[in-house]
Amino acid sequence: MKNTIFFLGLCMLPISGFTQTKTKMQPDSLPSPYATKSSRNFSNVIGWNGEMPKAPKGFVVEKFADGFENPRWMYITPNGDVLVAETNSNHSLLEQVGGTIIGANKANNLSHSADRITLLRDTNKDGIPDQKDTLLTGLNQPFGMLIIGKWLYIGNTNALVRYPYKVGQTKISDSPEKIIDLPAGDHNRHWTRNIITNSDSSKIYIGVGSGTNVAEEGIANELLRANILEINLDGSDLKVYASGLRNPVGMGWAPGTKTLWTVVNERDELGDELVPDYLTSVKQGGFYGWPYCYFGQHIDPRVEETQPELVKKSIVPDVNLGSHTASLGLAFYTANSFPKKYQGGVFLAQHGSWNRSVLAGYKVVFIPFANGKPAGEPEDFLTGFIANLEENKVHGRPVGLAVMPDGSLLLTDDMSNIIWRVRAVKK
Repeated sequence: MKNTIFFLGLCMLPISGFTQTKTKMQPDSLPSPYATKSSRNFSNVIGWNGEMPKAPKGFVVEKFADGFENPRWMYITPNGDVLVAETNSNHSLLEQVGGTIIGANKANNLSHSADRITLLRDTNKDGIPDQKDTLLTGLNQPFGMLIIGKWLYIGNTNALVRYPYKVGQTKISDSPEKIIDLPAGDHNRHWTRNIITNSDSSKIYIGVGSGTNVAEEGIANELLRANILEINLDGSDLKVYASGLRNPVGMGWAPGTKTLWTVVNERDELGDELVPDYLTSVKQGGFYGWPYCYFGQHIDPRVEETQPELVKKSIVPDVNLGSHTASLGLAFYTANSFPKKYQGGVFLAQHGSWNRSVLAGYKVVFIPFANGKPAGEPEDFLTGFIANLEENKVHGRPVGLAVMPDGSLLLTDDMSNIIWRVRAVKK
């Protein structure tokens, strides 16, 4: 059954009954809004020029594949193929926030999207793909990918669609079936649409970011945005699973649990240290603050519409990831080739933002988990992306993460058009 969105949904219903437990990974206090000036500080991507990202001792980093056009997201098929969404914003960041982009950032054509899915296959099983095929073209800013049964689902920016799919297929020429429309149009600041399913593949969850920074044009214009949506596989029974999530991108289920986790990009233009991006467990029906407040009950002074009762119910996120890190990729480590400390924990890719006087992010961090919950502070795992901090020069920008069947970790670097592979050294 196909659905067309025509109602506001339940995105702003207050939720009760949640206990907010403060952990050491949450800030004891946050600075006041505008404690520092809001900065527009765009990085200059210079490429790698023979250099490599740096991993901890005991790991090897190698180039998995290159020659893409903005590789953003990945999906591992049942037979071990790697699907890569080559995609980008169709609206220049300059149009969204103003300012100037210099060097390779500008040359990389930030306002063009390849709109294709590329398939990588390792036929000789040496860990590096030797076959590269264009699986799908003619998409609309594709991002999330998901295979359920005989279907390949694609999260376009304006709709969830699906194609008939057989394992091992290297090209799809069928026309798509639209499952559900998604909010896009002129207000499309956060255009990515990530999708995942649950353990029995009965539901699909869709991350939809806000159309603006803090609902400057009114909450009524944020139709079904800043939410994680839940639907049946045919698009029926649309529900808002959780709301007030400004831009939820990476999503995953903590191993051994039924708890959904997501990384969220928080709002801009309140200063260098506001507002922290975060990793959080997602309570069904929970509200996480956007646009009225952040990190619990901290009020955003710019939002004219007020919802005091809703603010009281705003859930404090679990882990502070730092302000303006633009944390995007999320992958729980479910394999066993990495050392034991990494098993069951989560890797997060930080793309870096334009809104901080000193660059932040531009790395992959790791958070250990125990009993389905964070068990330590975020720690650097893959670094070396910042080439010269004083000159705002970076080699590349991390985006998507995926765990391969052999236990290695893949990372897309969308501005250098590379996919990196990290593997543990065999002793």
